[in-house]
Amino acid sequence: MKISTKGRYGLTIMIELAKEYGQGPIPLRQIASENNLSEAYLEQLVSPLRNSGLVKSVRGAYGGYMLSKPPHLISSADVIKVLEGPIQPVEGIEEEAPPQRELWLRVRDAVKDVLETTTLDDLASYTEEQNDDGYMFYI
Repeated sequence: MKISTKGRYGLTIMIELAKEYGQGPIPLRQIASENNLSEAYLEQLVSPLRNSGLVKSVRGAYGGYMLSKPPHLISSADVIKVLEGPIQPVEGIEEEAPPQRELWLRVRDAVKDVLETTTLDDLASYTEEQNDDGYMFYI
């Protein structure tokens, strides 16, 4: 499964909004500037997020965007589904031979599980130290 820039940058928008949750609307120009992204492209991505009810927009001089609900209630799967569509590693799974079909279904389910159990709150509060799982690699 390949996530396009739509999904990646859309998730960036949502993580930035999660970091600022409860502090009012955040202008897209700020998110674009801090992440070295095109503001015009982010404008295109935020529209489906707004239409799906994941974000709210506030007009005016101090306007911008904010999450429609707390970050711990929005999963990364919610964002990816809006911007990328259904989570499927392979098109036409039902046409595959049974062993391959089973493999692709297991891959799909594993990816869905990770996306559905990872919230914006998890992503917004992530630090490098949290990922130190103690593995040692020898060459």
